[in-house]
Amino acid sequence: MVLAAVVSTAAFTTGCAPRGGPSTAPGASASPDAPGAPPVASPTIDPEDVTCENMLSSETVDTFTATGWTVREDPFVILDLELPQGTSCTWGDFTSPTNDDLVLFGWSPISDSDASATRTALEAEGWLLEDDSRGVLITEDPASALRVDDEGYGMTYLFREGWVEVSDTKQGLDLIDLG
Repeated sequence: MVLAAVVSTAAFTTGCAPRGGPSTAPGASASPDAPGAPPVASPTIDPEDVTCENMLSSETVDTFTATGWTVREDPFVILDLELPQGTSCTWGDFTSPTNDDLVLFGWSPISDSDASATRTALEAEGWLLEDDSRGVLITEDPASALRVDDEGYGMTYLFREGWVEVSDTKQGLDLIDLG
């Protein structure tokens, strides 16, 4: 499948993790890697500076474009909450009649109250909550996911302090590189 090859190649060329790893804002301290720990403080990112092309490493974008993929930018929406400062990026072959090979990445600032309410609403719809050293993951139930990664995760949101990221799989979150 083209999608698996592209995402695998992109993950390989980016080392499977964001460059620089989680960083801490000035004056904040990193949280321990323990369940229930608060998310690691995120560096300050100007939402005006985030684009579909710079949300991912240049190597990942080069891999996608070399495959003939283009990107469509959309508003960042979780359930019925639109986050106007965010962006959602769908990469794929939009000339294909089936559009089977599409990948999603997104990023947005989010308030603590919106993040809490959104996590609660997603859990009420059957999404699964998991603490992660980077923040809180909310992932769709794998039994109803359209696509899952090697670990069985489908669409996944990563809630960090002050922002949220999304990808169509948990492994796809590793390709988001704003640090």
